Amino acid sequence: MTPKRPARGWLDGDQQRTWLAYIRLQLRLTYEINRQLQAEHDLSMPDYDVLTALSVAPASCLTITALATQIGWERSRVSHHAKRMAQRGLVSLDPAAHDRRVTEVSLAPAGRHALEAAAPGHVDLIHDLFFDGLPAELQEPLRAALEHVYENVLNRGTLPRP
Repeated sequence: MTPKRPARGWLDGDQQRTWLAYIRLQLRLTYEINRQLQAEHDLSMPDYDVLTALSVAPASCLTITALATQIGWERSRVSHHAKRMAQRGLVSLDPAAHDRRVTEVSLAPAGRHALEAAAPGHVDLIHDLFFDGLPAELQEPLRAALEHVYENVLNRGTLPRP
């Protein structure tokens, strides 16, 4: 049996190098950010993502579905993760006033405190690992490229638009 070929062909050399560069960066950055948050604040990167999304939401509260859409996770993952965070006192889970079948996730005082404590070190790490390695003249073209790719993912992906 002949192996199946991608409909549009294999990645060319430049595409493959670009994709692998992105994957290496994404994996290494995720590792470093997660390690720093764990070591210094006993938070995971997913914890930080949830806390950040809630901190900028109206009344620091979102439904499970809205939170999933905002951070790009499946609803079940958000539900399970929010339950674990609630057990740690970082968020609270309550039925929505408008529909008791809907669960809302709210930023708890301990979660806000944890986010405020972690944010300075997190931002310092982003400066150190990302922006210190990015020449100023490449910042705008990189931002534009990432925004274009993100828009394409939103248009062609399976999750709803945030």
